[in-house]
Order: sequence, then C-alpha cells, then structure tokens
Amino acid sequence: MTYTNFTVETDADGIALVTWDMPGRSMNVFTEEVMGEIDRIVDETVADAAVKGVVFTSGKDSFSGGADITMLQKMLTLYHEEEKRDPGNANRVLFETAGSMSRLWRKIETCGKPWVSAINGTCMGGAFELSLACHGRVAADSDKVRMALPEVKIGIFPGAGGTQRVPRLADPQAALQMLTSGENLTPKKAKGMNLIHEIAAPEKLIETAKAMIRNGLKPVQPWDEKGFKLPGGPVYSAAGANLWPPAIAILRRETYGNYPAATAILKCAYEGLLVPFDTGLRIEQRYFTEIMRSTEAAMMIRSLFISLQELNKGARRPEGVPETKFTKIGVLGAGFMGAGIAYVTAKAGIPVALVDRDMDAAAKGKAHSADLMDGQIKRGRATAEDKEKLLSLITPTADYADLAGCDLIVEAVFEDSAVKKEVTEKADAVLKSSAIFASNTSTIPIGSLAGNSKRPKNFIGIHFFSPVDRMMLVEIILGRRPATRRSRWRWTMPARSGKRRSSSMIRAAST
Repeated sequence: MTYTNFTVETDADGIALVTWDMPGRSMNVFTEEVMGEIDRIVDETVADAAVKGVVFTSGKDSFSGGADITMLQKMLTLYHEEEKRDPGNANRVLFETAGSMSRLWRKIETCGKPWVSAINGTCMGGAFELSLACHGRVAADSDKVRMALPEVKIGIFPGAGGTQRVPRLADPQAALQMLTSGENLTPKKAKGMNLIHEIAAPEKLIETAKAMIRNGLKPVQPWDEKGFKLPGGPVYSAAGANLWPPAIAILRRETYGNYPAATAILKCAYEGLLVPFDTGLRIEQRYFTEIMRSTEAAMMIRSLFISLQELNKGARRPEGVPETKFTKIGVLGAGFMGAGIAYVTAKAGIPVALVDRDMDAAAKGKAHSADLMDGQIKRGRATAEDKEKLLSLITPTADYADLAGCDLIVEAVFEDSAVKKEVTEKADAVLKSSAIFASNTSTIPIGSLAGNSKRPKNFIGIHFFSPVDRMMLVEIILGRRPATRRSRWRWTMPARSGKRRSSSMIRAAST
C-alpha cells in the first residue's frame, strides 16, 4: 500500500518503519488526510502477521508541529453551521469531531502490537500525544529536540489524551506544571519525568527504537494493566490533599480565572484520575468541546495563532520594501534594559557593540548576558558552548568608535533629554549614512529627540518591554514630521534561537 505522507518499510525482523514526510511542507502537521493514512497504517500493520511492531518517526528535521490550524477551523465551522440548523445537535457534532484524534491514538495503543515513537526534532501538541500513546518513546540526544503540549498558550488544551496520559506517567505536580504552562521539555527533562524511555544518539535513534521491540516491548500501556497505580498515589490520599487544593489556588492566583483552558486541564486531570482510562478520555473530550465553544479560545486562537502566523509571514508588511538585514547592532547604555537588548541581539546571532561611560559599566552589562545563559544551562536549555558563542558576539566598550559599521543603534541610556542628546551626537559622528538610530525612550517625544541627530529621517523610536529576554514584543515608532503619520510596528526578533537570523519589521498598525 502506498501513501502520500508516509513510507512504510518492514525489515527482516518484522519491524515496520513508518516515516512521516509530508510533500511540499517544511514541517509535518496533522491534516484529515494524514489522520486517515495513519488509521490505514494501523489496520494494515495489525492485519499483516509478518509485522511484529512499528517504529514511527519523521523524515524531516522536525518530528511535527502538531495539528494544522485548518483542522480547528473546520471543526468550528461545522459547529457554527450546524448550530444555525439544530443547536442541540451542533454540540454533539462538535463533541464527536473533537474526539477523532483521541480515538485514533487509543486505537494505536490497544492494537495489540508494540509501537515506538522515534522523536528526532520538535514534537508538539498532537504529535507528542501520539508519542505518549506509543508503547515506547525514544528521543534523539540533540538540541533540536523539544517536546511540549503548548495548546494552553492559544486558549485550548491537549485534547487527544494529553491530560490523561501525562499525569499517569509523571509525578503529578510536574505533570500539572507542564500541562498548565505548555513548557518545552528537553530529552533529559522528558526522561526525568518518565515521558520518554530512552535518549539515543541521533544516528542511532531508529536502531534504538527497533531494539525496544526486538527486546520484547509489551504492546500494553501501564494504565491498561491490572494493578496499575498512579505515580503520585490516589487523588484521595494524603499526597493528593497536599497537591490538588494548592494547585487550584495557585492557578487562580496566576490567571485570575481568565484562562478557562488552564482550569479545564486541572478538571480533566483531577476527574480523569478517579476513573478508568477510557472514561477519563471521555471526560477530556467533554471539556475540550466546552473550551472550543468559549469566547476566550476563539479570540486567543485568532490572535495568538492565526494572526501571529500571518504576521510572521509578512502579511502586514508594506509592499515593495525589501527585508532589512542587520550585520551589526550598537546598544548605548549597558544598564538593565540595554544589557537585555544586547542579550536578545546576540541570541539572534547578530554581533553587538555594548557602549557605556566606562569599561566597568559596559562589562557589567555583558555579565548580565552571562547570568541569563547560566540560568538557561541550569534548566537544560543551553550548553556551555552556547554561552561561549553568545558572549563572543557582545563587545563591551566605552569607545564610540566601536560603533563603526553598525546598521542600527539602540539608545537605552538614562531618561534625560540632555544625556540622550550627548550620546546621539557621539554616535552620529561615527555612523554610516544609512544607519538607523533608535531611542528606547517611553516618555520623550521621538520628534524632539530626532532634532539631536544629523540624520533625523533615520531616527525612530524602538520601545522594548521589560524584561527584554522574556517579553517578545517591540514597538517601533516614527516621530511626527510633515506629511508623516505616527506608526506603530511590531518587530519580531528570534530571541530564543541560537541560529543567526536577520530581524524583520512587520507593520502592525498605523495611527
């Protein structure tokens, strides 16, 4: 049998290698066609007596980003269309549609043959839920591998078994933290939580996965075996009494009840752990249906997923304006804000000159980046090599001559017009004519500051939000000038990527 999105190769040991590689896409995503093909693969491998087990992996650098947004859009479209005809039946239609992925993953884990997920890159959302449904899970030992159930960040939650499998595998406190925050997991962190079984060198990933099957991997999940016990003990226990009431209170404190999906996660986990697994899946499906009908989910999906993806693709970019690429950036002021700007600039792979009144102050600003990288290393999100590479891109200095060759200057000195005038004039003396000068001011009119520059047409405002390394939003403002409107821009800077990339400016709104 041939497939559009998969290849299936069975070796001499009877292990079928299913490789997911969608044509014409940079990343694998779940579509109706993909779901249908996985369903057929399950049926055919079960029916083939020669197949002893299945290894599921990706033919791309990433495993999968999860579901295609069109699946969610179609689900909601069908619901709203049916709601006009028969409101009562609309809920039933949404409920059944919402459970399609969950039913397929349950089919895999009860098919009678062992499945192993070989995770070779980013594995998000429904793809990680698919992996959790497999009887064995192996992740490549690579910085490219990240696993997460991030749906809560766009107003929904893991509705394909994630709220039931994670707390049955991991320590309940860690499970709830992961589910309600959507945090990314490194292979090491995932293994520590018992969410994957092994970590293998990338070149040995498939062989390690196959070895699990050859070594007698049971095609039965822990929760389907008699005598299964929850990792943290029963919900109604001393341990449960110390977990669930505080968890509810902490969530309320953090969200003020404004994120129904996060609340639904707690309800799914709490109620689901009191009943058999299949009943827990139905509980999850019920809450997922409820959340999909909420205003909060609709608005967050629109703003934080659909609209954000469009913006990142340049949907609001002015036509005929070439992309701006920065090869060197200067930052004036090495205080908390300036140091943070230098950090995200270097994180994006762009060399930065960090200028302050003397070398001690400039060096202190660079030390802020070292501290941030130490935190990343401690959490397993970076290595010592990553730290060394990032710090090598930051040049602390007290000499304005080091700004020569900069494409962009970001001024982040004390909020005083006289101080800003002084540093602007010093920088102007060494900048090339095409360089852009940007002030991070939040209180002084950009037009008045532009008067300090010899090139006011190249003077703008760039307002970063604090702390810079966490707030992925920047306002870009043009000062008031004749025949010029004040505009706000959104500047996307890949602050959490170690790769060298150019920055992109995308017009978000004009006033």
